[in-house]
Amino acid sequence: MIVCYRPDGSPDPDHPRPAALLAGSFNPLHFGHRQLAEIVSNRLSREVHFELSIANVDKPDLTAVEVERRVAQFRDYAPVWITRAPTFAEKAEHFPGTSFVVGWDTAVRLVDPKYYAQSLVQRDAALARLLEHRCRFLVAGRLDSAGQFRTWNLAEWSELFEVIDEGEFRADVSSAELRTR
Repeated sequence: MIVCYRPDGSPDPDHPRPAALLAGSFNPLHFGHRQLAEIVSNRLSREVHFELSIANVDKPDLTAVEVERRVAQFRDYAPVWITRAPTFAEKAEHFPGTSFVVGWDTAVRLVDPKYYAQSLVQRDAALARLLEHRCRFLVAGRLDSAGQFRTWNLAEWSELFEVIDEGEFRADVSSAELRTR
C-alpha cells in the first residue's frame, strides 16, 4: 500500500515519486520537521515530501483515524506519502533513487543489529539493498536521551549516509516532548 496525499488533501496514488523524503511519525508535525525539509530542499534544489508509515518497527500500527489526523497536518503545506513500509529497505522498494531525510536517532537504529535479528550479515544485506536502489540518507543531528546533541559520525557505509551538520540545521525539539507539554 502506498498513496500520496497532495497539499489540498486529495489522494493521488499515481503521484510521481519524490527525490527527497522526510520519514517520520509526525505526532505532531512541528517546526523542526518543516525547517529540516526546507534546508534539504535548498540543498538538493528539490521539493521534499514526507512519509508516514502505518507500520513501524518499534510501535504498534496506526489506526485509520490516527492516520487521517496526522495526514491533516500536511494540508496546505506539503505532499505526504502513506505507506505500510516499516523498514527503510522496504521504503526503498517504493522510492528508488530517493534521498531519505532522517534524524541521528533513526540513523543509529538503521545500523543497529537489533533490527536484523542481531545479525551483521542481515544488516549489511539490507543496507546493500538500499544502495542497489540508489537511495541515501541525509542525517540531521538530534539530542540524545541524556540531552547531548549528537551528529552522525560513523565512517562505515559512508556512501549511504551524508551529514547535515549542526551549523546548517539544529532544532532541539521532539514530538514526544511536545505531546507531554
